[in-house]
Amino acid sequence: MIFAPKRRKSVIYGKIRKELARILRELAKQKESQITEGSLSIDHIHMCIEIPPKYAVASIIGFLKGKSAIAIARMQGKDRNYTGAH
Repeated sequence: MIFAPKRRKSVIYGKIRKELARILRELAKQKESQITEGSLSIDHIHMCIEIPPKYAVASIIGFLKGKSAIAIARMQGKDRNYTGAH
């Protein structure tokens, strides 16, 4: 599975990179899944994940993307860019 930030913006580095790896492993564990291989590049994430048959792949991926985005946004707090650049 591969996913990227909005417009492939280069934001996955430093503290965010370390935290994101930890967050994704914890979230996968919550859904009885396991990340077997992964790589975090500066502008996208590669992941090989084992998902039990009782879960739909799309629901697990949506869960991982949504919850990890919320966790990173909370971690950054007021460091976000509010200049209106979307």
